[in-house]
Amino acid sequence: MEDTMKETRKYFGKAALVGCSNGLLQTRQKQLSLLADTLRKIGLEPVFSDYIFDRDGAGSSGTARERAAALMQFYRDPEVSVIFDISGGDMANEILPYLDFDVIAESGKRFWGYSDLTTILNSIYTKTGQPSVLYQVRNLVSSHGEKQTADFLETVMNERPDLYQFPYGFLQGDHLQGIVVGGNIRCLLKLAGTPYWPDMQGKVLLLESLGGTVPQMRTYLSQLEQLGVFRQIRGIILGTFTKMEEGNCRPSMEELVMEHLRETEREIPVAKTSRIGHGADSKAIVIGQEINLRKISRLEEHNEHT
Repeated sequence: MEDTMKETRKYFGKAALVGCSNGLLQTRQKQLSLLADTLRKIGLEPVFSDYIFDRDGAGSSGTARERAAALMQFYRDPEVSVIFDISGGDMANEILPYLDFDVIAESGKRFWGYSDLTTILNSIYTKTGQPSVLYQVRNLVSSHGEKQTADFLETVMNERPDLYQFPYGFLQGDHLQGIVVGGNIRCLLKLAGTPYWPDMQGKVLLLESLGGTVPQMRTYLSQLEQLGVFRQIRGIILGTFTKMEEGNCRPSMEELVMEHLRETEREIPVAKTSRIGHGADSKAIVIGQEINLRKISRLEEHNEHT
């Protein structure tokens, strides 16, 4: 890996690292230092927001206005080429009223984040039509860091789809195509009833989750059904549901989703992957960009992005 980075290294500009959701614990300092070193080796110069770490013991790294202003500063900085959010938790939607979506649209910069940043990813698409990436860049220094960094290098440097290629299987149907919206199911639903809720008509809905078991998933799926989402979308991609899967919960998330689709009498395609979500081995997926998945055979799982 070191040799590959030395051979192919070139300068891609500054990479902003921000925390739009909960502040990180100070114990993450070492991990972030490793991440900064990794980004430099790739060819990105990391620049950190002033609002990364928890300041009050209650999860806040700064006020909503402060976190939003820090993010917008990076969007306005012509030397910053990409923005990675390294946080997660509960509070990302707090900054939405303070974002300048005109500036975001004009910048052409991609925002990367996962989990609670689902609120920002979908808001950017709703307000600007621009894509963002559901991915936690701290994966580059995780237990699967070598593979993650290799995939990231191929995608960023050589414009190959390695980071976006994930295994999947179909629970229903054999072809799924459309623009992806969604992400973390709990966090996505924070946007319901707001100007930031994505238009679901004809979309492919991605759903995943870290926490929650059967009662919570029933609640979330019921809300999606009551919003009319299952009657609007073209298909569903199910990522990982960490707590559900670790507890081998029954009914499973797959069974719950199929139950709701039967209620709405929809036979839309549903795909399942074990590589999009909160795992250290998780792949990336672009929110606001078209995806094209086909069932190749019973033995082969494949994906194709357009």
